[in-house]
Amino acid sequence: MPEIILSDYFYGDESEEFVFFKIPRQLITNPKFKHVSTDAKLLYGMLLDRMSLSARNDWYDSDTWRVYIYYTVEEICEDMTCGRDKAMKLLAELDTKKGIGLIERIKQGQGKPTKIYVKRFTTRTTPPKSAPPPPEPFAPISEVGKIDFQKSKNPTLIILRETRQSLSSLIHPSPPESPPQKVWRWIDTSEEKN
Repeated sequence: MPEIILSDYFYGDESEEFVFFKIPRQLITNPKFKHVSTDAKLLYGMLLDRMSLSARNDWYDSDTWRVYIYYTVEEICEDMTCGRDKAMKLLAELDTKKGIGLIERIKQGQGKPTKIYVKRFTTRTTPPKSAPPPPEPFAPISEVGKIDFQKSKNPTLIILRETRQSLSSLIHPSPPESPPQKVWRWIDTSEEKN
């Protein structure tokens, strides 16, 4: 009878002693990627792992600054314990031309390895920003009235509104009222004394 090997449990931070491949959660949960095989998702995680090494080695395109990796079919076969046909099928499943579009392969010519550009699985587009609400018109106040803060639902908002109105009156003061015009008349009083 063969001997049964029971695995021991992890204790404390023992799991940190291993190196892991990271497979993005969206590749598993997003319906867009449901038809992608599990092996192709694993290969994508392995390609992402090589991206950090390429970035450390400064493997960037000089004109676009995109990071590229080298991962030959033979290396994929060895790492995934599969044949050449299976490795080529997995690359095609991830490729832009035949597959989902998570990688782009650029052949460099005879005897040189293919450059692989690993693409983002999410988009960078952001939703259009809505127009900001129009500002409230500033109305200078002559005097801040008494406010019962305990009964107010939002005393901070009231303080900010009153402060803004006070600042508005300082920044945009009303034109001063013109003083009444004094009219000066010259009265000759010399004749009255005679």
